[in-house]
Order: sequence, then structure tokens, then C-alpha cells
Amino acid sequence: MLEIKNLHATVGGKPILRGLDLSVAPGEVHAIMGPNGAGKSTLVKIMMTVVRPTYAEGSVLQSPIGHRPTLAKIGYLPEHHRFPQYLTGRQALDYFAALAKVDRRTRKQRIPELLELVGMQQRADARIRTYSKGMQQRIGLAHALLNDPDLVVLDEPTDGLDPMGSRQVREILQQLKEQDKTVLINSHLLGEVERVCDRVAILIDGKVVRQGTIEELTSRGRRYELVLQGTPDEAVRRAICSASPSSSGRKTSGRPTAPVELDGSTVRVATEDPAEIQPVIDLLRGRGQVIESIRLLRESLEDFFIDVVSDCHADQTADGAADGPAESKGGQS
Repeated sequence: MLEIKNLHATVGGKPILRGLDLSVAPGEVHAIMGPNGAGKSTLVKIMMTVVRPTYAEGSVLQSPIGHRPTLAKIGYLPEHHRFPQYLTGRQALDYFAALAKVDRRTRKQRIPELLELVGMQQRADARIRTYSKGMQQRIGLAHALLNDPDLVVLDEPTDGLDPMGSRQVREILQQLKEQDKTVLINSHLLGEVERVCDRVAILIDGKVVRQGTIEELTSRGRRYELVLQGTPDEAVRRAICSASPSSSGRKTSGRPTAPVELDGSTVRVATEDPAEIQPVIDLLRGRGQVIESIRLLRESLEDFFIDVVSDCHADQTADGAADGPAESKGGQS
């Protein structure tokens, strides 16, 4: 559906994209994440032919990047979209649908459906100047779906929406997915991304540094937490601490092979294998402990994102420090 390789772009004399590679499969909801200035919006604008790349390989909907006729199959919601303030929401949708060459009969049927989909049917005939930011965002989302696109590109789709509006956007994205539409989202709201997206690409300094499913990216740090009723006494604490694997690393019958630690009334087992926590459960119950809850936890997407950004910045700092003395030495010679 979308295959981009070695994408370079310079805007205002400044390199923004530096050999970016990105792959999006048909029918998936794919998110682009990254700190400010990473090049996310520039990437989207290149796809929509708003910005011309310095160099690019690949395709969008099986056509070369920048192929204008392909835009008829793409729905686009810019981050800072603007509609004529004197039009009503219904008039704006009709106007832009006509520009997209959607015939009158289709417009007459599709616009009321989209207004209902985004929850704007009650305010459809009010002037856009009277709309809140969230209402304008809803009209913008309906606008992106006017041409029944195969690929939907959304730049910050929940910007300005209240919790109810954000939930509606998630439901719309789920419906698009059920219709085998492909959706590309550019968003800073990691919690929203984690709820709706199949795969994520993290963009830093013009390159994709990580890409994969939510499960793949957040697999590190998965663990079981067992919450006990009350704080265990010293004898139970010693038994729990001694339940970790032996130093030889060999699997011992009746003992877990994953590290076990106790923090207050919470027992943590560093594994996602349910078989690994059974010996711990047996030990606790054998010592008369009441287990209130057992949860499988994993690293959040936000934690993973912050770690990746921090690691990349640390690497850049280290590279700069390593290059500094070499440049100074060269200058002296």
C-alpha cells in the first residue's frame, strides 16, 4: 500500500528527511511518531505532493511517489486545516467533494452519512465560524473521507477533541479497518496510538529508527505482578527471595526460571510465560498467603518511545564528543 525507500528532503536549505524508509501494509492502521522537528509532517506533505522531495524511491497505492492522479484515492486531514468561515459544515463538505470530482448524486447520499459518522448532523447547517475547534476537527475528518479513499492520511486527528470526540475517532478508525481501508496517522498522543494502531514507526532526525507492532516494540520489561493481601512476614519474604533461579541457570523442578522480587505486598516475576509463575503461586499459597490479583504487565508505548528518543540523543552526544577532539587535533596539524 505504501512503500518508501531512501527518502531525502530539504526544506528552506535545511535537511529534514535523511534516507527515510517506511512500509505500510494494506488494511492496517499505522502510526508515525516522533519528537517535534523529526520530519513527520514533511513526510505526509511529500506523499500529498505539497512538498517536493530531494530524492525518493518507492510507491503510494502502487504508483510512484508524487503521482498526482493517485491523490483521488487518498483522503487527507492536515494538521492545521482551514475551511471558509462563512460556509456551513454541510456546504463545506459539498464544496470540497465537488472539487474532488465526487458526483452530485453521491454527494447527496454520502455527506449526511459522514455528518452522522462524526457526530455533526445537529450542527451541519450552522456557519463554521460558530464551530469550536473540536467541531471543525470533526468536519475535517468527514472531509478526509468524502472520496471513499483507499488510503486515509490523518495528521493529528484528535487535536482539539474532547474525550467523547477522541473515542468517536477511535471507533471510526475501527470501522475503516473493517472496510479494509489503510490508515496512516501522525500523532503525539501515544495513548491514542496504542489503542488503535496495528503498527508504529518512530521517526527521529529524518529517519525511521524503530518500526513494528505494538506487541513487538513493547515486549521488553514484560512481567507478572502478584498482589498479596497484606505485607508478608520475614519468613515468607526470605522464601520469595530464594525462589529466583539458581546461579547455574539450570531449570530446577518446582522453582521458576525467571527472576522473582518482592516490593511491599507485590511480587514481580520477570516473565510473560504463565507456566513460570505457577511455582511462585504454589509457594505463596503454601505459606498461607492470599493473592488478591495477578496481572501481566508490559512496557507502555510512551515508556518505549521516551527510551528510544533518549538513546538516540545519547548516541548523538557521544558521537559529537568523539568527533570533537579529532577535529581539534586536525586543526593543530
